[in-house]
Amino acid sequence: MPSQPARTIADPEAFIRANTRLRPVPLVPEISIYVADEAVPLWQMTEDELGATGLPPPFWAFAWAGGQALARYVLDHPDTVRGKRVLDLATGSGLVSIAAMKAGAASADAADIDRFALAAASLNARQNGVTIAVRSENLLMSDTGEAWDTILAGDIFYERDTADAAWTFLTRQAARGATILIGDPGRTYLPKDRLTSLAEYRVPVTRDLEDIEIKRTLVWTIKFL
Repeated sequence: MPSQPARTIADPEAFIRANTRLRPVPLVPEISIYVADEAVPLWQMTEDELGATGLPPPFWAFAWAGGQALARYVLDHPDTVRGKRVLDLATGSGLVSIAAMKAGAASADAADIDRFALAAASLNARQNGVTIAVRSENLLMSDTGEAWDTILAGDIFYERDTADAAWTFLTRQAARGATILIGDPGRTYLPKDRLTSLAEYRVPVTRDLEDIEIKRTLVWTIKFL
C-alpha cells in the first residue's frame, strides 16, 4: 500500500506558540525565543500533526551552543555586521540573524530547509522587534553567484556530508570577500586546522540535547582567506 503524503499544518506559528515557551537565551538574555522543554515529545507531536514519520529533529526549538556563542559575539562585536548584508546559514530558531539585526546589520537572510525553522525564525524576530528575510532554498546545494558581506554559521559541522557541503559553500563565499564566522562547541567534523579562533564561551545548554550542561564553545573564522 503506498504511503500517504504528509499533511500540512495550516498555521505553523500557532503550533510553535502552543508547544514551546518564550524564554531568554541563556548566553544572550537580550534576546528571547520560543523553545521546547524537551526534544523528543515535540518531535513526536510534529510527526503526529503532519501524519509523517522520519522527520528531522526540531532543531529550531532550541538555542544551540554554537548559535548562542555567535549571537553573543555579534552583539559584543557589532562592527562584524553593522551596515552589512548578513546570511545566517541553517538558522534554526533565527537567533543569530536576530542578533545581527540588533547589532546594526543592514539586512539578515535566515536560511533553512526546515519550514518550521523558517516559521520559528520569523516569529522570534517579530518578538524581538527586528525584521529578517527567511530563505527556504538549500544554499549548500547550488551556487547562484549570490554573495553576502558576513556569513554566520552556528553548529553546522555535526554530520560529514553537511559539513563538507558547508565548508565548500563558506570557502567559496570567503573567496568572494565575505567575512565568515562559525560558532561551534567541538563538533566532530569542524575543520579546526583551517580556522582561527576569535573568542571562547561557556554556554549553558539543555541536557536533553548535549552530554553536559555547559559547553565550551568557540567562534572561528577561516584562516587562509
